[in-house]
Amino acid sequence: MNGYHIVDRSLWLYTSGTGAFTMAIGGVLMFRGYSNGNIILILGMIIVIWTMKEWWKDVIRESTFIGEHKIKVKQGIKYGGIIFIISEVLFFVSFFWAFFHSSLTLTIEIGAKWPLIGIESMKAYGVPLLNTIILLSSGATATWAHNALIIGNRKDLIVGLILTVLLGILFTAIQGMEYFESSFTISDSVYGSTFYVTTGFHGLHVLIGTTFLIVVLFRCINHQFTRHHHYGYEYAAIYWHFVDVVWIVLYVTIYWWGS
Repeated sequence: MNGYHIVDRSLWLYTSGTGAFTMAIGGVLMFRGYSNGNIILILGMIIVIWTMKEWWKDVIRESTFIGEHKIKVKQGIKYGGIIFIISEVLFFVSFFWAFFHSSLTLTIEIGAKWPLIGIESMKAYGVPLLNTIILLSSGATATWAHNALIIGNRKDLIVGLILTVLLGILFTAIQGMEYFESSFTISDSVYGSTFYVTTGFHGLHVLIGTTFLIVVLFRCINHQFTRHHHYGYEYAAIYWHFVDVVWIVLYVTIYWWGS
């Protein structure tokens, strides 16, 4: 109707809300030390993952196989994607704001020193620099795969996406190792809080972006993208480049300047 696609009635709004609420309850119980908190949290995660799978499958069917995503629908999806990225930028601005407020307005309560006395900060030229190289390399392979899709080079498209996914997984694994070997925790004053909240949420975004790219990879293998119809890939690539940019700012401010 008038170029717009009216979606069918769906349960996924309800199941996603139920899963998110269950995860929140499970997380609170887990942090409060209740033994059943982990089970409830995992149950919520299962509901959310299952909902994502089914919801994405419906969207793929509507766009690729039924052809319901006309020009106006694509424009609406693009505007929604842009607004979402802007909201993510503001999300990280709040964390950087907290970091700079704490580090630039030193008070006697935190020892008038940054990093705080007794805290051994991460060395910027060690593991963080390696992770920077890995993440920037993944951005290059994602762009390579995108260009291959535009020119119709299917082999380079698949190889580029596989490399991007592997580099994203490697980044997450190294960050987990960094957390495990760190000499301070999230409860070590404001430095530990700002460090782990900022880097941790970025790591979460890397996991989300890696998931997007895995879905895109399987869609490419199944010939669901063309040179002129591949917004799903474009948005995954834009999201991944956004993660790259946030990491550069994070590395320069928290790892290099902040240490």
